[in-house]
Amino acid sequence: ENAEERQMKEVDVRYWLDSLKDVSYEMDDVLDEWSTEILKQQIQQQEKAASNASSTSTTKKVCFCIPAPWFCFGRQVVLRHDIAVKIKELNERLALIVSERQNYNFQYTKRGIEQIERQKSSSFVDKTFGRVDEKDKVVEKLLSGSGQGGETCLVIPITGMGGIGKTTLAQLAYNDEKVQAHFHTRIWVCVSDPFDEIKIAKAIIEGLKKETPASNELHTLKSIIHESVKGKKFLLVLDDVWNQDYRKWEQLKLPLQNGAVGSRILVTTRKEEVARMVVGASTDMVNLEVLSEENCWELFYHIALADRKKNESKGLEFIGKEIVKKCKGLPLAAKALGGLMRCKKTRKEWEDVLNSKIWEVDEVEEQVFQPLLLSYYDLAPAIKRCLLYCVIFPKD
Repeated sequence: ENAEERQMKEVDVRYWLDSLKDVSYEMDDVLDEWSTEILKQQIQQQEKAASNASSTSTTKKVCFCIPAPWFCFGRQVVLRHDIAVKIKELNERLALIVSERQNYNFQYTKRGIEQIERQKSSSFVDKTFGRVDEKDKVVEKLLSGSGQGGETCLVIPITGMGGIGKTTLAQLAYNDEKVQAHFHTRIWVCVSDPFDEIKIAKAIIEGLKKETPASNELHTLKSIIHESVKGKKFLLVLDDVWNQDYRKWEQLKLPLQNGAVGSRILVTTRKEEVARMVVGASTDMVNLEVLSEENCWELFYHIALADRKKNESKGLEFIGKEIVKKCKGLPLAAKALGGLMRCKKTRKEWEDVLNSKIWEVDEVEEQVFQPLLLSYYDLAPAIKRCLLYCVIFPKD
């Protein structure tokens, strides 16, 4: 744990930790290899026993395929030698890592059980703070009668950096009572990356309450969309779009033009290039700015402190406001930190977060925020491994 925290600032510690992780993964591989071989031998023994129980003629045929005892014995010797060599090499590398550990003077801190057990309530809230003006602006565009160059379907992009609240703003507009009453049908599609036209087309068809076809032919799916939106005033939200290929966008947009006048497509994207591609006219863009510090504090307070006794929350408010300043107006950061601090009961725990070394890190990968990194490092080691395992799944 101490190494994982220090690796952010100390390159040598990062290399040491990487070596330790590499060896641990290879240890797993060797154990898996050995377990697999034992299983294979058990299966072979079962097959041999089954063959002996069958008729003589069948036995002759089957036995021919089963390795002779001397062959199995020889194979075991070779395998055991190979595994032994691997274990010896791993032990040597592990011994070197152990000796190098002395160079870094790692500090061991026993983690209390209360820090590992998370409260059942989550940081996802149905309450929003700020964004009233932005929501009104989006709703006005959705309900207006204008269109781009006489097109049936107006496209409205919401742009802004990751974590700024684009999806939340789209949800606010999508669920607005006036918007619900205005459109015949509303469809929500999470697009993400890569831009899969087949998957998106099927999601649109499903949103239109039509039976999703088994066909993966884009032409067939487009025909279904074309017929399904005919005469309908629809609202389609395409959330988290990254694709900049105009041809793919045009393929998806064409069948939607068969909807009734006043139909709308609301697109959320981090990339202004995407916004310009889908809309053309900058007047229809909604560029989202950061939240005010006051709104950030309200959001943080609602998650981290609202459920506590007044005297307890009062004593932590000053530190909390200093922590919120580090969110730099990003609602996602305020939510992540609020969820993190919700579990921390003492003033010292709050001060430790405020004074964490992670805030000093400048070269954090683009779109990875320090508050999210901080909440990651606060997890128990076993939970960190589980979370990292999730990166093998596609986005969304």
